[in-house]
Amino acid sequence: MSLTLAPTASPFPWAAAAITTYTGKASLNFDATAKDVTLEIDGSKITAEDEIVQTLAKAGGLADDSAKTAAYFALAKTLPTVTAFPEITAALDSLDDHLAFRTFLVGHDITAADWIIWGALKGSVKIVGLLKNNKHPHLLRWFSHLESLESTQLAIAGLTEAKSAKARSNKTAASFALGLQNAKEGEVVTRFPPEPSGYLHIGHAKAAMLNQYFAKMYKGKMIIRFDDTNPTKERTEFEETILEDLALLDIHGDMLTHTSDYFDQLYDYALQAIKSGKAYADDTEQEQMRKERFDGIASKHRDDSVEDNLKHFAEMTTGSTEGIRWCIRAKMSVDNPNKALRDPVIYRTNLLPHHRTGSKWKVYPTYDFACPIVDSLEGVTHALRTNEYRDRNPQYHWMIEALGLRPVHIWDFSRLNFIYTLLSKRKLHWFVNTGLVRGWDDPRFPTVRGIRRRGLTVEALRQFMLAQGPSQAIVSLEWDSLWTLNKKVIDPVAPRFWALSETNLVPVTITGGPQEPEVKSQPKHKKNPEVGEKQTVYSSQIFLEQEDAISFDDQEEVTLMDWGNAVVRSKTVNDAGVITAIAMDLHLDGDFRKTKKKITWLAQPTPAHGLVDVTLLDYDYLITKKKLEEADEVKDFVTPVTEFREAARADANVRALKKGDIIQFERKGYYIFDGTGADDRLEFIRIPDGRAASIASKAAPQTGTATPAAVAKDAPAAEEAPAVSKMYKVAKVYGDEELQTPAETKMYKVKNVYAA
Repeated sequence: MSLTLAPTASPFPWAAAAITTYTGKASLNFDATAKDVTLEIDGSKITAEDEIVQTLAKAGGLADDSAKTAAYFALAKTLPTVTAFPEITAALDSLDDHLAFRTFLVGHDITAADWIIWGALKGSVKIVGLLKNNKHPHLLRWFSHLESLESTQLAIAGLTEAKSAKARSNKTAASFALGLQNAKEGEVVTRFPPEPSGYLHIGHAKAAMLNQYFAKMYKGKMIIRFDDTNPTKERTEFEETILEDLALLDIHGDMLTHTSDYFDQLYDYALQAIKSGKAYADDTEQEQMRKERFDGIASKHRDDSVEDNLKHFAEMTTGSTEGIRWCIRAKMSVDNPNKALRDPVIYRTNLLPHHRTGSKWKVYPTYDFACPIVDSLEGVTHALRTNEYRDRNPQYHWMIEALGLRPVHIWDFSRLNFIYTLLSKRKLHWFVNTGLVRGWDDPRFPTVRGIRRRGLTVEALRQFMLAQGPSQAIVSLEWDSLWTLNKKVIDPVAPRFWALSETNLVPVTITGGPQEPEVKSQPKHKKNPEVGEKQTVYSSQIFLEQEDAISFDDQEEVTLMDWGNAVVRSKTVNDAGVITAIAMDLHLDGDFRKTKKKITWLAQPTPAHGLVDVTLLDYDYLITKKKLEEADEVKDFVTPVTEFREAARADANVRALKKGDIIQFERKGYYIFDGTGADDRLEFIRIPDGRAASIASKAAPQTGTATPAAVAKDAPAAEEAPAVSKMYKVAKVYGDEELQTPAETKMYKVKNVYAA
C-alpha cells in the first residue's frame, strides 16, 4: 500500500499521514502534482481521509470496536467547519473532560479515533493556538503525546522536506518518498557498521538511530557489524566503548558480527574476481596511482594475465617483501567521469596482527569491497549510507553484480554537520593529546559520551535525527534546534532546586520570619506532582544573591519564591558599592502578582540545616570558526577559554541526586549532575536550552582550562575594548584628534570616561 498526497494540500490530511507512519502499513509519498490524498491498495484507490484512516487502522491491527468511534469520526468532520469561538471551546472542553482520566479516546491503546481527532486538531491553526493557552491540560497532554511519537515526527519531517524541495524547484525531490524502497514487513534487515577505531560521535548516532528506526518500523532486525578490516587503527577496547556508546543511545542490535568473520569468503571472492578478469594486481606507487586515476590513465598492469595476477596475489598473502609492493584493483573503468569507478583498490597488505585473527592474514579487503559482499551474505535488505558515499553507490552495485550476489537496496541521507563542531577523529585526537579537553567524554566534545554528559537526552536526539532523516541537504546545522527539543523533553520532569552564587552573598534579616528554622515540604515541580517533594527550610536569616540585592529599591516589595512577599526596609553598602546586609519585613498578605521581582533565596545554614557547596560549569565551543576547511590548522582556531566555573551554594536537597540526574536551578537554567569534583564540591554542568544566550560563543575572559592569549607589551591604551573580537581592526574614521562637533545640540557635554 502507498499513500500519496500533496505537501501543499489544504486542509492537510494530518490523520492519514500520521497513521501511515504509525502503522507502517503503507509508504508515505509527497507529490506536488497530486490533487487528492490517495491510498492505493490491491489495485484500488481510496480518496476519503476517514476511510483511509479506518483502512490503515484495520491493517495495522489497531483495536477499534467501540461504539463511540463513529461519533469521533463525525466530530472530526465538523471541527474544521466550525468558526464560532464558543462552539470550538465547547468541543475542546468536552474532549478535555473525557481525557481527564483516560490516556486515549477509546480503550487503553491508540486507535483510529485518536488519529482522526488529532488530525482535525492539528489541521486547525486556531485550535492549536487555543491549546497552547493551557486551558485544556488533559487534551494538550494527549495531543502532545501523539505528536511526539517517532512516527509522527517522521511524517512531519517528510512534509517539511517536501515543502523545501518544492521551494527549491527541485523536480527530483518534489516527489518525496518517506520509507524504504521495496520494503516488506518482517523481512527488512538493516546494519550499522562502525569501525572499531574510536568513539562514536553525533554523526554516527544519526546513522545508528535511523537503522534501528527502520528495522523496528518494518518489524525486521538490525545488525551491528564492526568493520574491522584495518589492523593499523582498530582495537578490541574500541569495540567495547562503541557498544557502551550505543547503549547510552538506547540502541541494541539483533545481531553482533564482524567483517573479519568473513575474511575467508572475502578472500575467495577476490580470487573469483581475478579469475573472471574483473580484478588485477598492481604495484604502481601510491602517488602515481592517484595521478593516473585522476588523469584517466590505465595502469601498466591492467591487462596482465590471470596467471600473473593470481601469482602476485599469492605473494601478497605471504606478506613477503615482494608481496607488500602489490595490491588488487577492481577492473571497472579507466576514465569514467565518476572517479570512484576508476579501478579502485579492493585488497592490500598489512603485516600488523589483527586484534581478532592475529597473524593469520597478511592481506585485508578494503571497506568498499567488503561492505557490499558482507551486506549481501548477512541478508541485509537496505544499506543506509550518508550521501557523501553517493558517488560510490555505483561501485557498491558493481561489486555485487560482478560477483553474482544478492542485490541490496541503498537508502542514503545527509551527513550531520554542526557549526563550530569537529567530527574528524584526527582533529578530536589533537584536542585530547594537547590536554585542551579531559578526554573523549568531555562535555565540549561531539562524541556520544560528551553530548550525553552535557545533558542531551536520547529522546531529544532521536526526535532530531528522525526530523533530519530524509533530508539530502548538506549543511552545517545550528545547535539551537537540538537543544530546544531537549528542553521540551526535560522541562516537564526536571525537579526544581535553588542555588546562589557565592560571590558577595548577601545576608538578609527577615522581620516576621520564624524564630527557629522551620522545614516544609514543597513540590519539586509545581506542574508535575509526580516528580516528588523536597524539603525547604524557612528562617528569619536568609541569603540572597548580590545581583538581586543590587536591583532592589528602598521600600520595594518583592516576592520570595515559595514563601511570600517581603518589603525591603534597609540596605548596608560598603565603600566598594557592595551590599553587605539587607533588612526586610515579611508581608505574606501581599499579592505576588503585583511584584516585579521573584527572588530565589536560601536559609542561612545551621548545624541541623546546612547548605551544599557546588560548582556550576558552563562551556564554549572549542573552535572559533563555524566550519573548518581541509587546509585549516586546528591550532589556529582554538577558542582561548572554553570552560567557566562558578562557585555556588545550593539547598540540601541536591545531596540526594545521582550522577546523570537532570535538574533545574530556578532562575539559572537546566543542569546535569556530574558527580563530586576533586575539591569535594558537587559539580553541575549547564545544559543549553536553545536560546541564543545559552549557545552563543562566550567571549568574555574568565578562568578556564585553556590559557587565554597573552597581551602584547605594546597593547593599545585603556580605551581599547578588552573583549576578544573577530572584527577587523581599522583606523579611526576621524583620526586621533579630538572630534569637533560644530552643530548645535541640547545634549549635556560630558568628559570622556576613558580620558586619563
